[in-house]
Amino acid sequence: MHARVRFLLLANLVLQLTGCAAYRDYDLELQQTTDQLKSGNPAGALSLIELHNPGEEKDLLYYFEKGAVLSAEGALPQSQVAWRSAEQRIIERQDTLETTGDQLLAAMGNHWGSIINDKLRRYDGYDYEKVMLTTQMALNQLALNDFDGARADIKKTHEREALIARQREKEYERLEEQAKAQGARVHYKDLQGYPVTTLDAPAVIALKNGYQSAFSHYLAGFTYEALGERDLAAPGYRQAIELRPDMPFFEQALRDLDKPRAKADESDVLIIVQSGLAPARSSVRVPYPVRLEDNQVIVANVSFPVMVPDTSTPAFTQVNIDGRKQPLIAVNSITDMSLRTLRDDMPGIIQRTAYRAFLAASVQGTDNRRDPSKASYVTQHDGFEHADTRTWRTLPNITLVTRLRLKKGQHLISLPNTPGAEPLKFRVDQNHQVIGLRALGQQIFHNGVAFEPSNAPESRVVSGLK
Repeated sequence: MHARVRFLLLANLVLQLTGCAAYRDYDLELQQTTDQLKSGNPAGALSLIELHNPGEEKDLLYYFEKGAVLSAEGALPQSQVAWRSAEQRIIERQDTLETTGDQLLAAMGNHWGSIINDKLRRYDGYDYEKVMLTTQMALNQLALNDFDGARADIKKTHEREALIARQREKEYERLEEQAKAQGARVHYKDLQGYPVTTLDAPAVIALKNGYQSAFSHYLAGFTYEALGERDLAAPGYRQAIELRPDMPFFEQALRDLDKPRAKADESDVLIIVQSGLAPARSSVRVPYPVRLEDNQVIVANVSFPVMVPDTSTPAFTQVNIDGRKQPLIAVNSITDMSLRTLRDDMPGIIQRTAYRAFLAASVQGTDNRRDPSKASYVTQHDGFEHADTRTWRTLPNITLVTRLRLKKGQHLISLPNTPGAEPLKFRVDQNHQVIGLRALGQQIFHNGVAFEPSNAPESRVVSGLK
């Protein structure tokens, strides 16, 4: 059978097994969704999420995005339901044995899908998304002053980190063995036209890995401290320091464990401001030369993923508390974590992409031998050749914090990127309390029991779509 015919038959089989994943423009879908969120219309964002996921069986990203929008809207119980569904899917895929049928589909989707396109692989979430899921769930609990509930989610965060570490070690060993068997291996720095500097940025290289968040461990320390478990709080702060030794804020928390507790009329308050959106994942074409057995060199134009940072939310470094400026410290960047993850994943991505390039070059080489008068040393355009752009977009990008002692009672808080907006009123009535804000574009979302109920506008329909 003609090589091109076999290739197209294979593509058709994969598409039948995986549906329309290859044709789904996830980046465009989420741009529409986040536009609604940035305009202050979370109801419209939720409507779009449902519109773009009409099937009865929802995927992991559906629950990621829905939970984040519901959390921003202040619907914390509903947000937890969505995120618990996401958590359950992660557990089913990672922590338990799959059924025979699942194994078959996973093998087809992941092996054959990688031949045609990474977009056909089942989306299991990136490691940093899995860790940040339980961190965001803990923040929902803390917004309700449920420190015991937050403790449970924090424990899951630690367990997931340990599981990911074991899985990563095995994956790296497998890739190293395959690289040795194949001889010289292409590095991402060798890819002509690929934006290497983004993966080699100092902030990216400084991270120990792409999934451990110093903020998550600091939050664990604060939660244990609030529960009176100082012997568990100290390891949380120490782990944060180990991950970010350049952060005096974490060292201060460890030192302050030995200091007297707040007075009866005071509260130890942690202000958390999360801003922006996780970066988009885009696709860039790169020429990839393939040398065939007959010494033909065919250039295959293949696609690799790149991260595109979100710039829709102005940067800021302070918050106003009762009219006084309080500095904020940036303790987490999803952009940096996603770039580090991509950097670590590139050997596997290159391996799969190189295999697709070899198949495409082989087809072209066969055509060249059959009719040398029409020989071409560049592969024909392939509509399937596009990097996977799926990623959790509504995940907050930058996390900033400050910690201070406040008198119990009512206070005012505002951010500098919302000029003219009235300060938000919040009440401190716990010995330890977390106050959370979400900044997105020119919008400030607040949730939790500390904030006074506002006269929320009526839900709006989706607007401004083309």
